[in-house]
Amino acid sequence: MSDMEPPMNRWLLRAREIQALTQAGLVSTQDDYDRERYRQLDALAAQVLAQHGSLDPSDSGARLAPRVSLATPKLGVRGAIFRDDRMLLVRERADHHRWTLPGGWVDVNETPASAVAREVREEAGLHVRAYKLAAVWDRARHPHGATETFHVWRLFFLCEITGGELRCGPETSEAGFFAEHELPQDLSTRRVLLPQLRRMFTHLRQPALPTDLD
Repeated sequence: MSDMEPPMNRWLLRAREIQALTQAGLVSTQDDYDRERYRQLDALAAQVLAQHGSLDPSDSGARLAPRVSLATPKLGVRGAIFRDDRMLLVRERADHHRWTLPGGWVDVNETPASAVAREVREEAGLHVRAYKLAAVWDRARHPHGATETFHVWRLFFLCEITGGELRCGPETSEAGFFAEHELPQDLSTRRVLLPQLRRMFTHLRQPALPTDLD
């Protein structure tokens, strides 16, 4: 976030982050006391926004309060990072240590490009910059096997390494680079499929290819 942004933008972003945490807590908790605390936290966020944004408290409360709305797809990102024409893959602890591209969900107030950079840093220790959106794929239209209860779009980015050192993170048990003919068979197919990995190699070799769309 730039220091040149007006104060209202900064407070709105912070309040939005608090709202996202509040909603996640309300969904996951089974404790009535915790549920009430999350509601209080949401009310405090509304008050802070009203005080620092020159808004009427009732208006800000309406903007921040969790509400039932139309369901929309969740957004996931995956990063294709190459070194000497070899692709970075990580073993996912949550899926029996199977291999996948680093990635995950986009958080509130993140851009997709910043989200994929964060995921790569957390899962593989490398600092990267996304430079091409290679694919926007609807998960339901690909044979991932396991069914998700919600609709998911996946954005696959080609990324360049800008720093860091290769290492595992809390969610990964191994990280390594693979040539196309060496791609492992024990993939986390809930996350990536072999044809999708091969397609990233194609985008690497043919930079002018347009983004793949379902």
